[in-house]
Amino acid sequence: MVHIVWFKRDLRVTDHQPLTHAIEAGSVLPIYIIEPSLIHAPDYDRRHYDFTRDCLLELRENLASRGQTLIVRVGEVLDVFDAICRITPIDAIHAHEETGTMLSYERDISVHLWCKAHDIPFYETPNNGVIRPLKDRDNRRKLWQAQMKGDPLPAPKHIPPVAVDIPIGEIPTWDTLGIHDEGIVARQIGGESEAQKVLNQFLFERGSHYHREMSSPVTAEDSCSRISPHLAYGSISLRQVFRALQKRRNAIYDMSDSEYRELGGSWKSAFRSFNSRLHWHDHFIQKLEDEPRIEYESFVPQYDALRDEPTTDDDACQRFEAYKAGKTGYPMVDASIRYLRATGWINFRMRAMLVSFASYDLWIQWQHTAEFLARLFTDYEPGIHYSQVQMQSGTTGINTLRVYNPIKQGIDHDPDGVFIRAWVPELRNVLDEHIHEPFNMPPMTEIEADCVIGEDYPTPIVKHKEAVKEAKNKVWALRKRDDVKAEAEKVVKRHASRKNH
Repeated sequence: MVHIVWFKRDLRVTDHQPLTHAIEAGSVLPIYIIEPSLIHAPDYDRRHYDFTRDCLLELRENLASRGQTLIVRVGEVLDVFDAICRITPIDAIHAHEETGTMLSYERDISVHLWCKAHDIPFYETPNNGVIRPLKDRDNRRKLWQAQMKGDPLPAPKHIPPVAVDIPIGEIPTWDTLGIHDEGIVARQIGGESEAQKVLNQFLFERGSHYHREMSSPVTAEDSCSRISPHLAYGSISLRQVFRALQKRRNAIYDMSDSEYRELGGSWKSAFRSFNSRLHWHDHFIQKLEDEPRIEYESFVPQYDALRDEPTTDDDACQRFEAYKAGKTGYPMVDASIRYLRATGWINFRMRAMLVSFASYDLWIQWQHTAEFLARLFTDYEPGIHYSQVQMQSGTTGINTLRVYNPIKQGIDHDPDGVFIRAWVPELRNVLDEHIHEPFNMPPMTEIEADCVIGEDYPTPIVKHKEAVKEAKNKVWALRKRDDVKAEAEKVVKRHASRKNH
């Protein structure tokens, strides 16, 4: 009996239900398929593959030490399964459900059809807390809690190996695959042991001021959990994170007042905030699960023709290219883009600011911003990504318009310009009083700072107040239309948060 465990974005051995089920059924053939259609898609970048490769290398070790190593293939899924069928009969395929892009969604449909044609059972089990199918959103919280309930499944002690000789295949490097590279310099390390290490550091060492320090890029790098890429590629499950948080919270609440004071920090408040974020995680992914079209289309379709297209509008193209290069003339925007491009991560508030600036200040159609930022986020999670980009762009039709002033964000979250100077070296000698608005420096001050605006650092490509005023007027004018209101009501019914998410 050969049972394939098809690993996708669940690169771990702990809390892996398909692996557990396959072991109970017979000999196990674990496989990961590097799919050209996915790795050459416009939302994919080297940083995604490098993180995945870290996970695969450790996963192969963990599986091999338990009796059966990981098989790796480069090719489209059906071609790989056909090739395996020529070597040995397949008794069943086990995998987690995946809420991914339209490409992976259509791929999964084709696998179902292939399995049906070959009379091979295809067992899919829920991954994290996304419900498939979700018939009633009012009941989502109870269903989510049911999936989070209970202890995570332990890693198997032994995996029954297959009797046939199948080459394991190498785990190639990104350059041999010809994957796009946006210029990653320093990124997080992938792998199951690293995921556990990062989580423990947050819960026991770094997280005491999470709720206070998550908004500033100066402090967020250390104070945020940094578990997001591990959740995105499944080197840890959401249930593992949720249960570890519960256990740590309970231990803290069991402390005496003196013990808690000695611990230092504000752990109770920090964990309340983090717990809320874990609940929101699947709330947003559920939107894409329920309506896959939102990867490409606005929640309210009338918004798709609202903004400028940088592919056909020369002026919009120039604005967008300046944005992608981190040369907009707004220091906090430029520092955030450059930091993100180099590291693959930035905190949530700066992500929201970047989307707001592209959508309102630059008036760029959100789909282009979403595709560009997807390549930059190592923790790119399609369900969260497209839901959030649309929400920050005002195309859901139901959320309050969130327009971020890039100057105010700099003053509030990088008052001394530490982050800006680190990532926009052209401004390193600019005085604190001008660091957030260098375009207001007197000519002599520019010379003294060795930063002439328009030469060493760009003049702002748009005027924020004027651009945002015009953008808001256009959005609100559209929202007042009866046909748009009708579509927004559909969004509320299908996607809006209920009480307690």
